Amino acid sequence: MEHIRQAVARAKSPRGSDGQPQNQLQQPHAIGAPGPDSSARNETMLNGARLEAKRIVAHDVADPRSKSFDMLRTQVLQSMDANSWQFLGVISPTAGCGKSVIATNLALSIARQPEKPVLLVDMDLQKPQIANQLGLRCNQGLISLLEGKTNLSRAIIPLRIRNSRFLFLPCETSVLNSSEWMASRTMSALLYEIKRDFKNYTVIFDLPPILLSDDVISILPQIDCVLFVAAAGYTSVPEIKECNKHLESTPVVRVVLNKATDATPTYYYSYSRYRKASASQASVNGRREAKPAQFGRPKKSSFKRLIDRLTRY
Repeated sequence: MEHIRQAVARAKSPRGSDGQPQNQLQQPHAIGAPGPDSSARNETMLNGARLEAKRIVAHDVADPRSKSFDMLRTQVLQSMDANSWQFLGVISPTAGCGKSVIATNLALSIARQPEKPVLLVDMDLQKPQIANQLGLRCNQGLISLLEGKTNLSRAIIPLRIRNSRFLFLPCETSVLNSSEWMASRTMSALLYEIKRDFKNYTVIFDLPPILLSDDVISILPQIDCVLFVAAAGYTSVPEIKECNKHLESTPVVRVVLNKATDATPTYYYSYSRYRKASASQASVNGRREAKPAQFGRPKKSSFKRLIDRLTRY
């Protein structure tokens, strides 16, 4: 009789599509980093060897090369926190300056701080690169969002490397009409949604090169501040001066001088306050220990002084 009662009880219980009682269905795995619906999705684990091959090293606290990105992280976050800024754009004058590498390393450095959630957005609609750097193949992302084919929670990918977690909004393909999308109401609505739903996050946008189109100029009014990346021996002084014309109304929290070299094969970058007080310099060696940052005496600066500094490389 007891077996009959149990069978009747099982028959009366609601069942899912797979024939199992609903209260026995597996629940989605939630990641540690808080966020809207995307937090209920499974994390994608990143491959450390793949990241290192693409010069993405800031996830590894034991790697000496990560220290330079940690220094940059602290200075950028201090400036942003002091001004209650949330959106950081990473820009360069032209392609080939390494801005995507800098943006990704900065995001991973921030991700190592458990109380600083970060969302990395590939907004280079002309030549998206970050998904490839991370070893991801994305079928949907920013373009699908703008075209109304998906929603924000489905487009965002929760990522993890070691104990670091962060969110990534990829750009799954390049488009020809990038300028129209950048200036569209749809983009403005998306940025508003990100600001509203991820208000506790630092949001890093990898933007297109500023001098190749009007994409960056269209989006700058909606970005709180920018990190400017120039390449030694590649970026010219006239290009920097031209960029300055477009950045007069946008706070530039730091300037990164990428790809500077000395007598030994070293990957350098330096960063400084833009039109403000101090400047510093750090180095990242391919497999050697990074040189400590050297701070000069604080002094009154100007954009011309910045150009003079860059011309010495």
